Amino acid sequence: MTRFRYVIGDVQGCAEPLQALLAQCDFDPIQDQLWLAGDLINRGPGNAAVLRYLRSLGERATCVLGNHDFFFLAVVAGAVEQGADDTLQDLLDAPDCEELVDWLRHLPLFHVEDSFAMVHAGLLPQWSIAQAQSLAHEVEVALQSCDWQAFLRGLWGSKPKNWSDDLQGPDRLRIIVNTLCRLRFLRLDGSIDLKPKGRPEETPTHVPWYEAADARWRSHTILHGHWSALGFRETGQVIALDSGCVWGGALTAWRLEDGQVFQQACACAESSGKRD
Repeated sequence: MTRFRYVIGDVQGCAEPLQALLAQCDFDPIQDQLWLAGDLINRGPGNAAVLRYLRSLGERATCVLGNHDFFFLAVVAGAVEQGADDTLQDLLDAPDCEELVDWLRHLPLFHVEDSFAMVHAGLLPQWSIAQAQSLAHEVEVALQSCDWQAFLRGLWGSKPKNWSDDLQGPDRLRIIVNTLCRLRFLRLDGSIDLKPKGRPEETPTHVPWYEAADARWRSHTILHGHWSALGFRETGQVIALDSGCVWGGALTAWRLEDGQVFQQACACAESSGKRD
């Protein structure tokens, strides 16, 4: 029987703060469960250590993929190249790189349990929880297929901007991934805008995805990361968990059973100041 479930925001390769936070939570891998809201790697110094630890937890860890995790897989697939701010070389050089890639490819993009749903970035207001699960599964099938490299080579881009149930092929899969792994803001006409990254109060011409009117996903409490400018924030049924560990902020854990918050200061600050 599970004692506690802890959900943690973007680790981004900060292995030491992760272990310090788990010690602060008194996390017990026998009795407790650990949920990770994506961006497990990149920008921090301990990517391989983070993945090895989470993989070692087996069914006691539930992780969803974030945009940085997808980026690493795309690097492996030859779809993109590392930039100056990326810190993925320890993974690419790791003797167990192939095994870690395979483990990442088999992670979900969306997790639902009881009245909670966990996603890295966000959801579109048109999507119910059940539809979001189904759409995430479409991407998971492609990512776990024998042709996963080709899928990733056709994934990159920011279009289409509007969801339609009639979308097919790469456009359909791309907007699903962009929503679940990159979304922050919607324009006032409901279209997706992936460029703004600041706080909502600094972007009055846009609507945070979680404030969209008549959203069909409001049957559940949504747990997400990705938006470090928000910091830890509880907004009604939405819990934002990216408190900017890799930017010199903190790594945050939220306990599902009682809402208790745990935070660990981080020293592995990324120096460029370029958040994504």
